[in-house]
Amino acid sequence: MATPMTPAQWRAVLTAEGVKYTEYQGWTTRGRDAATGKAFGPVHGVLNHHTAGSNSLHAVAVGGAPNLPAPLAHTFLPKSGVAVLVSCHRANHAGLAAANVYAAIVAEKTLPKQDKSKTVDGNDCLYGIETENLGNGKDVYTRAQYDAWVRWNAAICRHHGWSAGSIAGHLETSIEGKVDPRGPVEGYGDRGRFEFTMKQLRADVDERLKHPASWSPGATTPYTVARGDTLWSIAASKLGDGNRWKEIAELNSLKDADAITPGQKLKLPRK
Repeated sequence: MATPMTPAQWRAVLTAEGVKYTEYQGWTTRGRDAATGKAFGPVHGVLNHHTAGSNSLHAVAVGGAPNLPAPLAHTFLPKSGVAVLVSCHRANHAGLAAANVYAAIVAEKTLPKQDKSKTVDGNDCLYGIETENLGNGKDVYTRAQYDAWVRWNAAICRHHGWSAGSIAGHLETSIEGKVDPRGPVEGYGDRGRFEFTMKQLRADVDERLKHPASWSPGATTPYTVARGDTLWSIAASKLGDGNRWKEIAELNSLKDADAITPGQKLKLPRK
């Protein structure tokens, strides 16, 4: 259980995580709380969508869809990878979610197949992002777009102390047969083209959460351990900050910080 982020917190966590963003006019007050009489929060997770269209910012922010008033998410993510904040209040993005899946999100456990007999209103308690893609299985998510997508999810999880188990796709929660998000991804970090799956997104968010918010995927350089090296001395000489030895240890899965030997190959984070 967590209190929804304030505008100031949104700005802070996205900036720290390296998400480039703009603010749609009125995003700090726009929402469905007053119209529905239902407040947004407490929040328990994050729901991911594709727009199934192009140039969808106006629809997501203020235009809405047939029989579905805007805002349709908290954030719109176009191909450029520059996120647009459209609301920090209740948004029409989740609809009815299978209660058993929702419970798994809250518990950060593996998501089960939807039991459609019991539902919860996901708009009450889930953050939502609409990522621009036609959803036809051919339209490609750009490298910048996917990188921002991972960072956006990680920023929320990091702020609330959640794991990647707190994020889901609409296809995993919906009792209406939603298929989003899906489609090919241009690449991510050192990875080339691949097919989007929520399993992969969760893995990439999980990996990101193991590092400082300033970390970038694939941003490593090789280093060969010299005689007399310690992780502290390597961090001080190569990264300019001896306190970053913990990043080196985590990046190389070193349980014992002193267990390095001359000639050993290490990966160093970007300076």
